Amino acid sequence: MSEQIRIAIDTIGGDNGPEVCVKGAVEGVKKNPNVKVYLTGHADELNKYLNNEDYDKDRIEVINATEEISLHETPVKAVQSKKDSSLVVAMNLVKEDKADAVISAGSSGAVLAGGQFIVGRAKGVKRAPLAPLIPTTGSPSLLIDCGANVDAKPEVLVQFAVMGSVYMESVMGIENPRVAIVNIGVEETKGNALVKSTIPLLKECKDINFIGSIEARDIPYAKADVILTEAFVGNVIIKLYEGLSKMILQEVKGAITSSVKSKIGGLLIKSSLLEMKSKFSASNKGGAPLLGLKGLVVKIHGNSKEAEVISAIDQCRAFVENDVSGKIVRGFEATED
Repeated sequence: MSEQIRIAIDTIGGDNGPEVCVKGAVEGVKKNPNVKVYLTGHADELNKYLNNEDYDKDRIEVINATEEISLHETPVKAVQSKKDSSLVVAMNLVKEDKADAVISAGSSGAVLAGGQFIVGRAKGVKRAPLAPLIPTTGSPSLLIDCGANVDAKPEVLVQFAVMGSVYMESVMGIENPRVAIVNIGVEETKGNALVKSTIPLLKECKDINFIGSIEARDIPYAKADVILTEAFVGNVIIKLYEGLSKMILQEVKGAITSSVKSKIGGLLIKSSLLEMKSKFSASNKGGAPLLGLKGLVVKIHGNSKEAEVISAIDQCRAFVENDVSGKIVRGFEATED
């Protein structure tokens, strides 16, 4: 691993265009002096935006890419056929050890396909899960998997639990993180066939701190550090989380602005409201890393702005500095021997 952390940012595919990636990269390298960023995309456009910025030209480099992968394309086919797309060019930088990490706001399916087929799974890893941090009443919890592996098998979920534990301990600084599996009750007799088959394996796994089942209503209350589930349920949870948090914030705003009296009250609690909004915001939590690969791939929201890009750069730096990929690889290689 090089001393300088090298991050490739796919600038095509996000809802807000490449400018937010450029601005995020400029601020990200200012904030992280040991980071270099490669911007992949239409070079003329990227250089136009960079000409308006004050930045260290040795630490931001543009790499031209002539093709784009849209949200409507079949992900695997697009990744295989569009060799000069911004996403594939960025992924190949990691594959060729010219970059340590990739950040993309593009097609989730294409990011997953590129991670699996270009960067590649580490030896011993059966599946690579997406694992975002989600807000709770305490520190954020890791939801794993939130969309990459529908219908995963019990032994795959055990690997997810191990990967999630490594991430939370190494990056988030949580000692002996608590792992819980999403279930319809806390009793071991409850759950579908997958959950019932997975629980005994989790109890036997010595590499995790398994505390049992967790019901969805308890997830927001910080009762576990790693929330384990297969991708179908995980994706439902993350999208309900996002929609509900947005609705709550809108309702609070509506209530505060509904009358003169409530507006005055709103001014008195403004700082507390801003703190609450920050807790729900994705802009300070980075993206969802695709764990278990030979390098780091981070998927950020399609509607990400400059702040989300900066946060993802911070996340990649912490991930690489703490050698999370290496720890996961070495752990599963040991189980293969």
